[in-house]
Amino acid sequence: MQTTIKSSVSFSGVSLHSGRPARVTIHPASAEHGIWFRRTDIRVGDPLVPARWDAVNQTPLCTRIENARGVSVSTIEHIMAALVGCGVHNALIEVDGPEVPIMDGSAAIFVRAILARGIVRLNAPVRAIEVLKPVEVHGADGAWARLAPGRGLRIDFRIEFEDGAIGAQRKVLNMGNGSFVRELCDSRTFCRQADVDAMRAQGLALGGTMENAVVVDGDEVLSPGGLRHADEAVRHKMLDALGDLALAGAPVLGSYSGHKAGHALTNDLLHALFTTPGAFRMVVCDAETASHLPGVGAHLGEIPAVA
Repeated sequence: MQTTIKSSVSFSGVSLHSGRPARVTIHPASAEHGIWFRRTDIRVGDPLVPARWDAVNQTPLCTRIENARGVSVSTIEHIMAALVGCGVHNALIEVDGPEVPIMDGSAAIFVRAILARGIVRLNAPVRAIEVLKPVEVHGADGAWARLAPGRGLRIDFRIEFEDGAIGAQRKVLNMGNGSFVRELCDSRTFCRQADVDAMRAQGLALGGTMENAVVVDGDEVLSPGGLRHADEAVRHKMLDALGDLALAGAPVLGSYSGHKAGHALTNDLLHALFTTPGAFRMVVCDAETASHLPGVGAHLGEIPAVA
């Protein structure tokens, strides 16, 4: 059955790119509501923004959604990953400005609070998007992303960076049975020191610190305490991919593969899926199908202690 969070929960922190304080609250919602954001600082016009693939206004450094009136919410990928990774299908997310707080750079703080509040079943079945035939999109520098038929949701991600602290990494996970909580939720966003300098010169990443991102310079990890996982970088890219796939509007049953893919390419992939004739169908999940969805089997005790 569809679910929502049992009671509201709030988070306060700093916006990654503007550096301004931000507060976000996840509220329960009814069946068939889906995931929506509401800008509480918007007094005139429409403050509601759908967390949906066709509302994405693409930016290279985060995922930003925007409604028809131009009201937007940025850096939503981590909170979206937390919701889908905990098996939440319906929620209203209030935010007091244009950007969700970055917290520690991962989804773990959101996950911990969601699971501590608890998940409630609603009186409506889960409908999922079943991938029926492969779709693939390509980007710059050999990047590509692909969706193919699969029993549940499987993510296969590869990255390649010149910096020795990251290098080439690959990880493959089936996202059922709480694997997001165990394997991915605590992995932080990462960047090269040279990229940090370039972004700040453009007025971006003003809220970025060594406490909410992994910063590397060549072979060296500059952030205090080092890495949470030897392959934290590819794990975080998988976290991002899960959050961006959540914008499909329903759980995805298929196999996602990404090579050097980012937010924009994953959104391009959803556009390709929904505009390719015969590429998908909507299915009502029976108990067997639902058992393979992300979030099923997730519980608080499996969040890595480091987070």
